[in-house]
Amino acid sequence: MTDAVVDAAFPELASIENADLRDGVVSAWETAIEDNDIENLESVPWLPPTQRALGLDDESLVDHVRDVTAGAVALAETLLERREVGLSLDTVIAGALVHDVSKLYEFDGMETTAVGDLLGHPYYGVHVVARAGLPVELAHIVLSHTSRTTVEPATLEAAVVRRADEIATTAIRSRATDDLRTV
Repeated sequence: MTDAVVDAAFPELASIENADLRDGVVSAWETAIEDNDIENLESVPWLPPTQRALGLDDESLVDHVRDVTAGAVALAETLLERREVGLSLDTVIAGALVHDVSKLYEFDGMETTAVGDLLGHPYYGVHVVARAGLPVELAHIVLSHTSRTTVEPATLEAAVVRRADEIATTAIRSRATDDLRTV
């Protein structure tokens, strides 16, 4: 049943050509859902502390992940069309889909958990994707997608996902302020 929940939340899964990679992404989300007794994936908040500060309680994690995935795919497709780059679209899509999977461990509703307080989602995300049998390239995307770590993207795929996440996050913040320099 969880398989159907993940497929419904993230229709972008169908774009991953490599079946093992696609199954690993689904497995990571299924495990996170089951481990955290998530009854409604669509209702999981995006980033509770920031949402509270900005007064944006309606932002969901699923919407954010889908925004990041769409942005990353658009950027990757543009690069593939315009440049001769060695870039795996499957890795970009899979990386974008799992970049925040461990937020299910970091927050319980709108409250921070021990994982959030002591580790944070990028670090714990490495564990989640490894547990799902996903390749190290995806663990690197998870670890380097945010400035919450000192790990910079070492692959083009990781850089694409990081930039897409930054823009998607900025778009959320733009709902609460006219001047993005103040947030």
